[in-house]
Amino acid sequence: MTLADSSQTAAATLASFCATIRWSELTVTVQERAKELLLDCLGVTVRGSAEASSTPAVAFTRAMQSTGPSSVIGAGFCAAPAWAALTNGTAAHATEMDDVTCESSLHPGVTVIPAALAVAEEQGADIPALLAAIVAGYEVTLRVGNALNPASAYQRGFHPTGVAGVFGAATAAGYLLGLNVETLTRALGIAGTMASGSLEYLSDGSWTKRLNAGWAAHAGIVAAGLARSGFTGPKTVFDGPLGLLRGYTDAPNSHRLLAGLGQSFQIMTVAIKPYACCRYNHGLIDCMLALKQEHNIRPDNVAAIRLGVLKAGALLVSTPIEQKRAPQNIVDAQFSAPFAAAVALVRGAADVSQYTPANVNDPTIRNLMAVTDCYHDSSLDAVYPQQWPAEAEIKLRDGQTLSHRIEYPTGEPENPVPREGLVEKFVMLTDHLLSTEAAQNLAQRILKIDQESSIEGIMSIIRGQVG
Repeated sequence: MTLADSSQTAAATLASFCATIRWSELTVTVQERAKELLLDCLGVTVRGSAEASSTPAVAFTRAMQSTGPSSVIGAGFCAAPAWAALTNGTAAHATEMDDVTCESSLHPGVTVIPAALAVAEEQGADIPALLAAIVAGYEVTLRVGNALNPASAYQRGFHPTGVAGVFGAATAAGYLLGLNVETLTRALGIAGTMASGSLEYLSDGSWTKRLNAGWAAHAGIVAAGLARSGFTGPKTVFDGPLGLLRGYTDAPNSHRLLAGLGQSFQIMTVAIKPYACCRYNHGLIDCMLALKQEHNIRPDNVAAIRLGVLKAGALLVSTPIEQKRAPQNIVDAQFSAPFAAAVALVRGAADVSQYTPANVNDPTIRNLMAVTDCYHDSSLDAVYPQQWPAEAEIKLRDGQTLSHRIEYPTGEPENPVPREGLVEKFVMLTDHLLSTEAAQNLAQRILKIDQESSIEGIMSIIRGQVG
C-alpha cells in the first residue's frame, strides 16, 4: 500500500491509498476485525429485515422489477445491486444495534457492507477482494466522518452516517468494480452530490434515519457505476471551496481526512453495540446495569434519576427533556436517555427484545422516565469525541444516593465484546430465521469466511430461497 503525492486532492489521495489495499498484506488483527464486523452487520441486517420499516423497502424493491444477482436479505429474492443495497442498508440500521465509532459518531457498517456485498455478488468477486473492499470503505467513511466534526454536523441537522457513508460505499463498490485511481476519485466526487441524511426523524419517530444508511449504500453503488461509465465528479469534493467540508459542517476538522493515513486502519476504532439504541445512551445503560446489579435496586424505591449526557449527544437523546421522557414509538425510545435508563433498571437488559411498544407504554418504566433528568459535566465533554464517558445517579426514597461512572461503554475497543459475545449476539438476532445450532454454525463460517470459496453459500442462507 502506498500513499499518493501530497499535491493531490484529498479524494485522490484516499482513492490512491484504497486502491492498493490487498487482503493478504493486512495484519491478522485487521483481518479478524473485518470478519467480526461482517458477522455483526449480517446479524443486524437479518434482524432488521423483520422490522416494520423493512416491509415497504422490500415492497418498493420488488416493484422496481430490478432482477439481478444481489441478495435482499431475509426477503427470499435477488435484485440489482443498488436496490438490494438500499433495502439491506435500511434493514441493517433498523434495530440500532449496528457498529459505531466515537470520533466520527456514525455507523460505518450499514453503508459499506451492504454496498460491498451487493457488488461482490454481481461481480462474482472472491472473498479476499470483498473483505479488502470493506476495509477500504470503512477507511474512507470514518476519515470523512472525523473531518466533518460530528457535533457540528448534528447542529446543522445532518446525520453523519448518511453524509459520510456514501463515500465509503462508493469506495467499496469502486474497489470491487476494479476502478483505477482516477475513476475512483471521480466516483468520490459523484458521491459528494448524493451525500445526505436529515435528523428530522427526531421530531416524530419516523423511519428516515434507517433510510439514511440504505440510501448511502445505494448511492455509493450508483456513484461508482456512473464513474465507471465515464461520468465525472469533482476531485475537490472534500477540500474545494464549495466542497463537503464547507456545506455540511461549521467547524470542520479538515486535517483528519488524511492524518496518519497508512499508519493504521480506521476499522480498528470501530465499536460493536450490545444495546438496541443510540450509542449516546450506551454508557448510561452500562451505569444503570452496574447500579442495579450492585445494589439490587427496586424501581418503586427510586425517587429520582440523573444522567450525565455528553453535550454532543444531547440533541439526539436528552432534549427536549419533556419529549424524551414520553416516547411515543420505538424510534423515540431508541433516542431517549430516560427510556434507556429506565428499561435497563426495570428489565436488567436493553437489547432488541426490550425496545418494544409494550415497554414504551409500561407504567413502571414511564414513571421512572418522569423522574429522570439529564445534565452536562465538563469532565465528560473534555475527552469527547475520542472517548464517550457517561455517569448516572439514582436517588432512593430513603434519601440514599448511588452513582456510577464509566469511561468506555461496552463494545469500544478499550472495553470490547468478546468473540463469544459476538456469536451470542448473532444467534439472538437471527433466532426468527435460524435454529441456535444453525446460527452458531453460520457465525463460525462467517468468522472464517476467507476460507470459503465464495460468498454465495452464506448469502443463500440469510437470503432464503429465491422467489
